[in-house]
Amino acid sequence: MVKDLQSKEAIFQLLSQIVDPEIPVVTIEEMGMLRDVVITENACEVIITPTYTACPAMGIIEDDIQSVLRENGVENVTVTLVYSPAWTTDLMTEATKEKLKNYGIAAPMHSACSTWMTAAEHVTCPRCNSQHTQLISKFGSTACKALYACQDCLEPFDYFKCH
Repeated sequence: MVKDLQSKEAIFQLLSQIVDPEIPVVTIEEMGMLRDVVITENACEVIITPTYTACPAMGIIEDDIQSVLRENGVENVTVTLVYSPAWTTDLMTEATKEKLKNYGIAAPMHSACSTWMTAAEHVTCPRCNSQHTQLISKFGSTACKALYACQDCLEPFDYFKCH
């Protein structure tokens, strides 16, 4: 292991630059997917949690973690997926939610502990801020998103589902 990368903080610093391949304006750290780093004398284990159990981006994220660490002299790298505790949208910061909005994805409205939205609630359009929106499909561009349409600006958009 490279001498200046023996600290957990140094490894986290490198990994905090890896973007979510499905949402390239946020990193795996900002999404709350990066859980822990365990450093031993001869190895480095990175522990991550997917946003969904069958998230297709996990293979890319694992490869990115391996590549970034190897490029920086960390050779013996293991990436471990953990499912408990489960990832929730509560792990997103307000800054992360703002990045999603600026990218055109409506951020989750509720805590993961809340129930699914009532029929009277509307997702705010990330483009024009209208609440005059409509659910088109519970499944959007990825499993973690639903597809909505704004009835004012007429633009379709993804809503990152609460969970």
